[in-house]
Amino acid sequence: MLSRARISTTTTFEPEHVIQPIYTGGDVALAKSDHLLATCLGEEAVITDLRTGALLARVEADGEVLTALAITPNASHLILCSRSLSMQIHTLIISEDGESSVRASLLKTLKPHVTPVVTIEIDKTGTLVATGSADGVIKIWDIRRAYPTHTFRGHNGVISALHFFESVETEPDLPASGSGKKKTHHKSSKSQDDVIIDEATNGNSTTTSFRLASGGEDGQIRIWDLAKRKSIATLDSHVSVVRGLQFSPKANQIISASRDKTVMVWDMKSWKAVKVVPVLEVIEAVGFVRDGTFFYTGGENGKLRIWETQSGREITQEQLAGGEADGIVHILHHSNLNFILSIHADQSLIFHSIDPLSNPDTSKSSLEPLPVLRRISGTHDEIIDLTYVTPERALLALATNSESLRLVSLSTAANNVSSNTASNFGADVALLEGHEDIIICLDVDWSGCWLATGAKDNTARLWRIDHAQNSFQHFATFTGHAESIGAIALPDNPPPLGSAAYSNPLGHAPSFLLTGSQDRTVKKWEIAKAHSSNVDMTTPRAIFTRKAHDKDINAISVNHNSNLFASASQDRTVKIWSVEEGEVQGVLRGHRRGVWSVKFAPKDAPPLIGDNGPASTSRGLILTSSGDKTVKIWSLTDYSCLRTLEGHTNSVLKALWMPLHSATAIASAPPSSTKNTLQIASAGGDGLVKIWNANTGEIAATLDNHTDRIWALTVNPTTNTLVSGGGDSIVTFWKDTTSATVAASAADSTVRVEQEQQLQNHIHRGNYRDAITLALQLNHPARLLALLQGVVDRQPPEPGSLSGVRAVDEVLASLSDTQLLLLMSRVRDWNTNARTAVVAQRVLAVVVRSYSAERLAGIKGRGWKDVLAALAAYTERHYNRMESLVDESYVVDFTLREMEATGFVGDGEGMEVS
Repeated sequence: MLSRARISTTTTFEPEHVIQPIYTGGDVALAKSDHLLATCLGEEAVITDLRTGALLARVEADGEVLTALAITPNASHLILCSRSLSMQIHTLIISEDGESSVRASLLKTLKPHVTPVVTIEIDKTGTLVATGSADGVIKIWDIRRAYPTHTFRGHNGVISALHFFESVETEPDLPASGSGKKKTHHKSSKSQDDVIIDEATNGNSTTTSFRLASGGEDGQIRIWDLAKRKSIATLDSHVSVVRGLQFSPKANQIISASRDKTVMVWDMKSWKAVKVVPVLEVIEAVGFVRDGTFFYTGGENGKLRIWETQSGREITQEQLAGGEADGIVHILHHSNLNFILSIHADQSLIFHSIDPLSNPDTSKSSLEPLPVLRRISGTHDEIIDLTYVTPERALLALATNSESLRLVSLSTAANNVSSNTASNFGADVALLEGHEDIIICLDVDWSGCWLATGAKDNTARLWRIDHAQNSFQHFATFTGHAESIGAIALPDNPPPLGSAAYSNPLGHAPSFLLTGSQDRTVKKWEIAKAHSSNVDMTTPRAIFTRKAHDKDINAISVNHNSNLFASASQDRTVKIWSVEEGEVQGVLRGHRRGVWSVKFAPKDAPPLIGDNGPASTSRGLILTSSGDKTVKIWSLTDYSCLRTLEGHTNSVLKALWMPLHSATAIASAPPSSTKNTLQIASAGGDGLVKIWNANTGEIAATLDNHTDRIWALTVNPTTNTLVSGGGDSIVTFWKDTTSATVAASAADSTVRVEQEQQLQNHIHRGNYRDAITLALQLNHPARLLALLQGVVDRQPPEPGSLSGVRAVDEVLASLSDTQLLLLMSRVRDWNTNARTAVVAQRVLAVVVRSYSAERLAGIKGRGWKDVLAALAAYTERHYNRMESLVDESYVVDFTLREMEATGFVGDGEGMEVS
């Protein structure tokens, strides 16, 4: 059985889930399978599974920012274009186990244009891709063969929109001439609507033409015939950049949208605009829905609007215009999908259901805006603070350098994107809006139903979280601070078991709220009672205000029975206050820089032995972290520092106590301990999370998954899962794997003991094959050396054996590449010592004579070349030493002969030489 001391070295956490950026601006593409989404993430592309939220692949381009991206309808290829003027075609290989991963393989790198590609479009078959550049040139490429098929010129300026379509034409049946039929064509002049007709046909025969529509910043729309390799029409009615084009086969019409705030519907027979719709906003995307019955628009107002194609009337109700960050930059929709995906300027992706368009209520003059199925944040920006909410801890609240608070789902179940209940891991569940400036701090009560936020708008807000009813209501606003609120706290102690407040926390708001501000004051606020049927929105009042510190207040914490609270400040002090009177009870001094975090110990925290011996902790403990790179544990009995934890290389921005029942605490408890050991987690500007043993002050584990400072840290009290978030926009969920690691270590140790006994048995029985193989597997170089030494020293050696035993020769001649690499690594080490060089040379001789030079040269393994180089160098040294000994032996022979000649060696009386 393993000792506790050994188990204490196996404290482990592993990233279980990671919420990370998937989109930071640029193109977005959606495969027709409805759940594979390709997005631009700076210099690389990301492929995400929309059912689970899992990141399936990262595809690196050439190190430059991507300017355009497209994915084929069946997700077989991904095309990337970057600022370096290159275009990469990648083949996508989807894993056979249900698309749990995607592997991208570079097929070809091309230079399509002399200026960057800004627009890209793939046809519905997935065989052709069109690229439009800033110089007005359009090229069409064969995707699989990676070569250009067409080049079109005609636009003046940037190509802003492309769309492949198939047009069905009718032609008259004319008398046969020979074996074929003659077709007639005529050209009409430019019409009064500024439509230039290059060719038109009429008749009865049906033909399908493959065409490409293009729009540019010159306001023109050109129709290109791929078979004839030229423009067949120029539609010149827009007066600004054309941003969207789409064709409706059923209506045989094409729709266009421009930044001139108009949408036009064009007839493909007459090439005339049959409908001009003034949208009254700058449009960035347009497309048909429900076989051309409706069309959608999206633009600067940030609202998805639905219009009736025939009448040009907007059927969605009027919506309030959003801000600049809400503007729609792209819209994606396929005819087989039951949703529309809108991409916004704030990098958010919103899925809208189009079910209301299937059977619209004709009794109503307008429809409500399309219901939102799901909202995904492409990037959360800088994570300033986070906390679990809801009683089941099913949601995570994120303060993301924004005035809006995000609630994201922690559900791990896969969902259909079109489902009304779709909510995969990391998807936005709600966006709580109300603050007018960036939210800085968060806190949640014992139940997870009440969430408090503090912001730079000098106000705090209290939110009522009812996840079961999908209700997230603003309850109260706390106004009174003169500057930003940087610290906030709610009471954390649960009410008596069986009480109404315990059984119905949604109907009973916390009794008070504490806030700390850059105005250097702390305030205690009274909270009105909440009722589930009628939420009280009365503005609360401050019970007391205290001038607390000389500099900004960074953190506030309330103890387990809500009679004390602590405030931490940039003035390098922490003050302990009474909750009832607001009077200072004690001051903690000792940090050399500003204090960033403060946290009271849990209710049942065991006693702690400080650096200077046993200390009184009857009133509890408190934890602080500071810009001086340290974490300190203090006694509330005499306000003395019990222990200082050093290990971070930058400011420690957050520190908290781990749950007492955690597997980590149990694993790291000393053998004599009968209670759980206190554990601490800290996060800092060095991008690391550290787990500490509070009793010894030693680091139990260091967790690394961030590339920037970590501002936020919280822990799930039930599962012991740590959650960290920082300036790199990444949220990491750290699963406590200590129990599993301890169990695996115990199992491995048991197996190793059994294998060592088997090795001894094989050696004793002379079973060389199994003994050598097992010694290599167990990585026992000493046992292996002793075994081979016995073989080499065997007298007499077996006839015909190179090593001394034929069975050993057979074993050494039948090793795998991995075993051979390991054996030769040991031979290299033995060959450096003169005492073991004989064994090394004997084994080397067997290997060299048993394997061909091609086999030895073809071994793939780390360090193989270094092993061969070392063997060659020391073998040459041994041979040089042997040659030197042979030369010296001649001198000895000569000396002996001369001694005999001079009479120093007589008959039987001289020196005896062996």
